[in-house]
Amino acid sequence: MAFKTNYRFERRERDRLKQAKKEDKLRRQQERRAQQDQPADTEADPAVPPEE
Repeated sequence: MAFKTNYRFERRERDRLKQAKKEDKLRRQQERRAQQDQPADTEADPAVPPEE
């Protein structure tokens, strides 16, 4: 017998990986949503004061 299977450990590992994948996907969606909510004003540089 090579090794004794540990089904509970394998199940926990699968669930842990699934949860990590879901959290990563949610984080990416939130970042994308935050970028879309920000104004796309790329022409005006906030570091440079406007000329009068």
